[in-house]
Amino acid sequence: MAGGAKGKTSKLLGGGLLLLLVIGLAGFGATNFGGSVTAIGRVGDTEVSARRYSRELQAEMRAFSAQTGQNLTMAQAQQFGLPQQVIQRLFDQAAAENEAREAGISAGDAAVRDQIVTIPGFQGVDGQFDPEAYRFALESAGLTAREFEEQLRGEIARTLVQSAVASGIAVPAAYPDTLVGYLGERRDLAWIALTPDTLEQEIDEPTEDELRAYYDANPDDFTLPPAKLITYAWLSPEMVMERTEVDEAALRDMYEARESEYSVPEKRLVERLVFATMEEAEAARAALDAGETDFETLVEERGLDLSDTDMGDVARSDLGSNAAEAVFALEEPGIAGPVSTDLGPAIFRMNAILEAQETPFEDVRDQLEADYLSDAARRDIAARIDEIDDRLAGGATLEDLAQETGMELGTVRWTPEANEGIAGFEEFVEAAAAAEEGDYPEVLQLSDGGIFALRLDAEEGATLQEFETVEDQVREAWREAQLAEALRERAEALQAQLAEGRRIDALAGSAEAALAEAATSEDASSEEGEDAPAARAATPALEVTRAGDIRRDGGIEGVPGTLIPQAFALAEGESAVVEGQVDGAPMAALLVVEAIKAPDPADPDISQAKADVAAQAQQGIAADLLSAYTQALRQEYGVEVRQSAVNAVHAAFP
Repeated sequence: MAGGAKGKTSKLLGGGLLLLLVIGLAGFGATNFGGSVTAIGRVGDTEVSARRYSRELQAEMRAFSAQTGQNLTMAQAQQFGLPQQVIQRLFDQAAAENEAREAGISAGDAAVRDQIVTIPGFQGVDGQFDPEAYRFALESAGLTAREFEEQLRGEIARTLVQSAVASGIAVPAAYPDTLVGYLGERRDLAWIALTPDTLEQEIDEPTEDELRAYYDANPDDFTLPPAKLITYAWLSPEMVMERTEVDEAALRDMYEARESEYSVPEKRLVERLVFATMEEAEAARAALDAGETDFETLVEERGLDLSDTDMGDVARSDLGSNAAEAVFALEEPGIAGPVSTDLGPAIFRMNAILEAQETPFEDVRDQLEADYLSDAARRDIAARIDEIDDRLAGGATLEDLAQETGMELGTVRWTPEANEGIAGFEEFVEAAAAAEEGDYPEVLQLSDGGIFALRLDAEEGATLQEFETVEDQVREAWREAQLAEALRERAEALQAQLAEGRRIDALAGSAEAALAEAATSEDASSEEGEDAPAARAATPALEVTRAGDIRRDGGIEGVPGTLIPQAFALAEGESAVVEGQVDGAPMAALLVVEAIKAPDPADPDISQAKADVAAQAQQGIAADLLSAYTQALRQEYGVEVRQSAVNAVHAAFP
């Protein structure tokens, strides 16, 4: 276990070894911060260089921009706290590097070389270390080979120190066993689902007094939330399209403009493997033809994945002349080449032929017409925005707009929950939320190309609707409440029979099931009398459903969502009445836990879960331990931050 922990920790801590390379390849050059600015501070005798801080801060800002799609300025980066995060990380690293130096720990030349030659960015097309690629990457980063190798040497030494602190952490076996034992526990369940059609008698129609009593007892159910009463004028593309004539010639022009969509040339699914020399490529092809190897093996031997060779679906024009002639000469999937390409000699594997496709105008005319009308409507609406705005500025009301411009006039009782019609547009929602009485109406655009203007007429508080207005809703709610109560009562009656010793199977099914149980009971006839089976036969038939090996995170269709949580609150053999709704209808269920099972130790998912939990706990403990260790080192050696140097680095950023 300790060995595995050490491997994971080393990988975690060693991730920074490639950071300088990534930054260099991203095009970060050297920056001059002034002749006297060389370091932003130190921990003990170990300095944190200004150039290193600049590179890592740029990397942090670029990573943030990639996640958010927002290019950051230095002022924005400071608002997000990025400089502080980078400084904290660099000084933590410097503390560990200083400790390594004090302890006499250093990485030898062989260790540095082993790291450098394995970095993909320093390798050529043959997968081997390329001195020219190495030199170019360092020049792009503004580093000399000596500087980079010294920093790499320091990082390796620092990682050794950190690994020594974090490795060997043992997570008590009881921790993953307990957690996975809880999450992986399984239960065998049986239940009888009670729906309205299983009730013995129909729910009677309510009297008006019963409905009014229910209405009075549940006012919140019939109260409208606070709302804004809004009048709007709306012009949508659909409204304009109804009045737009189709230009057949324009449709033909659209079809020709989209020729690349409707006239797709033949394509082929192709993979390409490039070699350093033609001799190597020819030898590989000969081995393929002789059946001594296959394409996948050739790819693996070059240290590549198949994804590195995949060119996707390519047309003849996507390939160079030599490659196109070889690949498109194949009449079925197979190998082509070797041929010379811009990247060097290459072998191609063609995996499938995608036939050319020609779509005639008649087949896409309807779609072209829809696009034409939509585009024309959007342009027409956009051209009328200034005119309508001028009318509003001249004192026209929304009612005037509806009469003079053909816009649709409407009203809405708007709440944040409204989502029908124009209230389904985000732009309308934002405008309605911000609207205040007395605001000047203005033309605003919708995401579909439409426009609207609105006016806030009044604001209403929460309003209890009149009984007569919501009588149908009251009747439906009353009926659902009565059904839910009747289902619960029947489920509780069945549960009471379980408590008397009856089995759940005997509570369901036909009279034959009841008679079978009665025949096995010595006291059945004396306690219940001769008429008991007939009485049971009059009860609508019920069914017992079973599900085994249910876990806490499992799901069962057709039952209330609370059934599984309630099942895991019961002991083996216990029962519960579960209530809820399924597909909008009330349901009750009599639930019995028939068996409780510990996680199966032979289940590979359980074994993997324990390993994952232990690894996560181990990493968490390691991170906490490293944080405490680094803080102790900083206190022991002392930290000096040169704010003027930090400011000079920041000043070089846009």
